[in-house]
Amino acid sequence: MLINPANPNIESVTRAVEAEAPRIGLQIVVLKASSAAEIKTAFGTLSQHKVQAVLVGGDAAFDTSWRDQILALTARYAVPAMYNWRDIALAGGLASYGSSFAEGYRLAGIYTGRILRGERPADLPVQQPTKFEFVINLKTAKALGLKISNQMQLIADEVIE
Repeated sequence: MLINPANPNIESVTRAVEAEAPRIGLQIVVLKASSAAEIKTAFGTLSQHKVQAVLVGGDAAFDTSWRDQILALTARYAVPAMYNWRDIALAGGLASYGSSFAEGYRLAGIYTGRILRGERPADLPVQQPTKFEFVINLKTAKALGLKISNQMQLIADEVIE
């Protein structure tokens, strides 16, 4: 699991992944990176540990500042990677599973309307994501030598060919 230690929200997610992994027979190696140099080092470490797949922790910097570097390194080391945001799968990542940005923007619009009609922001309930998207990039799977089952493709919200 690749995480950005500068992200204050990642610790709870990391603990949850570490707690669940043994239940399904997985061993987790958590690598921390908060710069381009640290990401490069982390992928070298993944290679040394013979890691078979990478879960890239949800972090805006991984999606923006270092997305292209992470995608290039996963291709270079031929390691399958799962991401939080669909746009990374669209850009060449193997797969993503995360909350829908479009749904988040829709809910933000509803809240904005409520505030403009006079409701106090402090009185509005906290919203949690309720719509999640699973995207698979078959081009990337083929480049990695992976076959994605028809069943997996059927449960995906989007399959990129």
